[in-house]
Amino acid sequence: MSRVLGIDGCRGGWAVVEIEAERPPDPVLTFETRLDAHIASGRTMAIDMPMGLPDRIDGPGRAAEQAIRPLLGPRQSSVFSIPARAAVMAPTWEEACALAAAHSDPPRRVSRQAFQLFPSVRALDALLTPQNQAHVFECHAEVAFWRLNGERAMPTAKRVKGVPAVVGLAERIELLCRHGYDRAFFEAGRIPFVPLVDMVDAAAIALIARRCKAGLAVPFPDPPAVDARGLRVAIWA
Repeated sequence: MSRVLGIDGCRGGWAVVEIEAERPPDPVLTFETRLDAHIASGRTMAIDMPMGLPDRIDGPGRAAEQAIRPLLGPRQSSVFSIPARAAVMAPTWEEACALAAAHSDPPRRVSRQAFQLFPSVRALDALLTPQNQAHVFECHAEVAFWRLNGERAMPTAKRVKGVPAVVGLAERIELLCRHGYDRAFFEAGRIPFVPLVDMVDAAAIALIARRCKAGLAVPFPDPPAVDARGLRVAIWA
């Protein structure tokens, strides 16, 4: 039986949860510093990291961010506005802010939280092609939970002021167990360098990868936008 990957960025690398493409998930968690081999493998994967960087931005972020915010209600603060490609490639926050403002309408700067993602966005962007996007899909953890929760935003945040929230994580683990995960995976499957919150997110994203492989996932927006490199700009769920 083939396996799919759910991938979430974490400090220093990537949390990767690998599951069967059909139930039961039979999950394996790993920590990776690079994604080259996974992307080259041709296996279906969903990654919680922006893919496709437009040269200009109209409104609050890419079309993908604008499309998913209405779904998330109180959880929409988890959706960062990703600026134009030139800003993402900038080496400093000050330069990123200036370039973001110059390439957006209305002019918008970059939050420091979003800027912290840019090294991972650049690393992934360097690996992407229109061809390998046939099996590499952008996801967003809270949109994954929205889909798994019957198209309802999760009632409680999983982070409060950047700190993992016990109640929010417990809600998400319970939901993942209803979708086939064994609770023991979250209790005994922990590994160094992967916080529980990233493990939980990657587990949810892996279920979206399964939907992508089965042709069931839906892009936001639909149809997807495309950047100047021909990369698809859409979040799937």
